[in-house]
Formats: sequence, structure tokens, C-alpha cells
Amino acid sequence: MSELYAFALLLHILSATVLFGTGLGTAFQMWMADRSGDVRAIAVVAANVVRADFVFTTPAVIIQPLTGALLIHIAGFDPKAPWLLVVYGLYALTGACWLPVVWIQLRIRDVATEAARSETRLPPVYRRMIRAWFWLGWPAFSAVLVIFWVMIVKPVLW
Repeated sequence: MSELYAFALLLHILSATVLFGTGLGTAFQMWMADRSGDVRAIAVVAANVVRADFVFTTPAVIIQPLTGALLIHIAGFDPKAPWLLVVYGLYALTGACWLPVVWIQLRIRDVATEAARSETRLPPVYRRMIRAWFWLGWPAFSAVLVIFWVMIVKPVLW
């Protein structure tokens, strides 16, 4: 195994870990803050979730395809291998869920911060946004779990 391959693999695994771990951790925190009903807690957690997405998730989202392409090239895998096509599709599905979630989290942060500042209840739009945020998380997290499995097993699909 070349040093470049080993380094790319390390970056790929670490960024996948950060992507999944940060996503799971911030989702748990947001969900628990929402369940508390404490407007101030929701505002603080939503702001921290937005920060975590910027600092951790966004770089991991960028590093994943870059290191993946490098690994495919160095290992000599066919970039159109069926198992890789599945990974590409699942990664696209994850991104299609994540992009609106980023916007929703920004709106949740702003709405919760305003409600906390004015010491009022969260407006009805908050409930709609948190529901959409919650339901977009399921396909994204499920897709990432399947990606992990496909990357490890590399199944013969067709």
C-alpha cells in the first residue's frame, strides 16, 4: 500500500466518521432541545448546530468525494463499478437531504433566537421547520449507513 493511498484512506475514514458522528451528535442535541420546549435552549443549540455544520460537516462533505476519487484512482477500481454507482447515488441522496436541512437549521436558529430575545413562544413556522428537519434526517442517515456497508463489502450487484 502506497503512502499516498494510506493517507487518502485515513482522510476518507476520518471525514466519514466526522460526517456521521457530527450529524448524529447535532441531531440528538437539536432533538433534545426541541423536546425540552425551552426557547432559550433551542436557540443556543440551533446556533451551535449551525456552527458545527460549518466547522465539521461542510469540510467532511468536501473531503469525502475528493479522497474517494483519489482512492478509486490509486486502487485501480472501475469508477463505474455497480457498488460505486450505488455509493454515488446514496451520497447524492444524502446531499439532497442535507442542503435543505442547512437552510432549515439557519431559519430555526433565527426564529428561536428572536423568540428567546423577545421572550415569546416559538411561532408555528418553527414546528413546521423542525418536522421537516426531522424527516429529512432519516433518509440521509440511512443512506450513510448503507454507504458504510457498501464501502466495506463492495457487493457484486449486477
